[in-house]
Amino acid sequence: MLPRPVEMFDREYEWRALAAFATDPSAGATLGVVSGRRRQGKTFLLRALCQATGGFYFAADEATDGESLRQIGAQIAAHLDSPAPLAFDDWHQVVDALLALGRDRAIPVVIDEFPYLARANPRLPSIFQNALAPLRPERDHSRARLLLCGSAMSFMGRLLSGNAPLRGRAGLELVVPTLDHRLAAQFWGVTDPLTALKVNAIVGGTPAYRREFARDDTPAGPDDFDAWVLRTVLSPTSPLFREARYLLADEPDLHDTAMYHSVLAAIAAGNSNRGGIANFLGRKSSDLAHPLTVLQDCGLITRDPDVFKDNRTSFRIAEPLVTFYHAVMRPVWSDLEHTRDARRLWERAQRRFVGNVLGPHLERLCRHWTQHFAPDQLFGDYPSRVGSGTVNDPANRTSHELDVVAFGLDDDNRSPLLAIGEVKWGETMGLGHLERLTRIRALLTAQGRHGAAGARLACFSAAGFTPELRDRATVDPAIVLVGPADLYA
Repeated sequence: MLPRPVEMFDREYEWRALAAFATDPSAGATLGVVSGRRRQGKTFLLRALCQATGGFYFAADEATDGESLRQIGAQIAAHLDSPAPLAFDDWHQVVDALLALGRDRAIPVVIDEFPYLARANPRLPSIFQNALAPLRPERDHSRARLLLCGSAMSFMGRLLSGNAPLRGRAGLELVVPTLDHRLAAQFWGVTDPLTALKVNAIVGGTPAYRREFARDDTPAGPDDFDAWVLRTVLSPTSPLFREARYLLADEPDLHDTAMYHSVLAAIAAGNSNRGGIANFLGRKSSDLAHPLTVLQDCGLITRDPDVFKDNRTSFRIAEPLVTFYHAVMRPVWSDLEHTRDARRLWERAQRRFVGNVLGPHLERLCRHWTQHFAPDQLFGDYPSRVGSGTVNDPANRTSHELDVVAFGLDDDNRSPLLAIGEVKWGETMGLGHLERLTRIRALLTAQGRHGAAGARLACFSAAGFTPELRDRATVDPAIVLVGPADLYA
């Protein structure tokens, strides 16, 4: 196995997958697809892979088809130490030249930003398909490990799907994700859990935001958080200031950017269902089918079904910086652009920051922690599915929202209810919150929900818990209390 570069933070899983693919000694050229949102370190991974193996790396530009042919001809010639650039008339010749690089040994051959090339020449996926056809000598006599990489999530998602030309041709499909909240805290060097949560709610787990964008400027502690926000995200001289706007511009499928920004603003304002978004925009609900689908395909929003209601769906913004931009920055954008001191604007935005950024982010993070990081047996079994849900209360003619709902999986492949939970950012949770959860559990039991009677009651709070609630939790194992420190334990 190739040693992982010492300067690489985490990415052990991704490195192992790429190294195993690139060094596979089997005969015949193979294809891999690497995707992920921008700034996640894909290029770093692939460049490091090529450096470790003597592979070929080509980064495409936004250029005409002819210019790209000249560029890759020059790059292949440089790789082969050829005295003159190679001249190619079309991409069939290029792909065969790339396959020839693996004639003597297994070698990674990387084409980064592949969507740029395909935009100039839409036939490229078909050309690669034909080049990798079975019983083709150029393929069979090569051990080139072709890796196509791109950040345009909508395009990369279609590359291997449905009736796409390359469907069935790839031996590797790797999506490079953002760092989870625990790894992100380590990467940013933030040790205080509450500060780590706040930082993660703004910049998420995107590695480049610390190194290239903030130039390693990290909060020195809880008292430095506000000053850090002012000197990085809210400073017009910082690349982070306009990054959320550029993320939309990076996606080729987002043509009507005004509509997409408005949809994201509606979600950031707390309108999570289609009807609420439509009311915010002053449009019909049916008008939103296309923009919501495109934003989902681009990875900018996620669609979360209600765990108790099949016909109810919530839409959530997947990129924290986009949420922060639309909830905090966009309403005062002109003022932010023209002020040298955004301190007063940041102070006035605290209510939006807590209600529209921190609260929803903590809810999503608690669901993720429950499914992937909760201690063994904390909820009686391993959660197989975690989401949010709405429970009807017919007697009181109302409904109750649950921020965390965890299901297990029994021997009969049924999904017993393991836990229900509530999440609060700035509110100390007490016996009143416990009584509400107890009431909801009784409703679910009465509705015949499998496992509801024994479901644990989980209280998640960034502000802590009253002594009375803590006392109850010490004697009742069905009560689970989770604070910031637990999320990072």
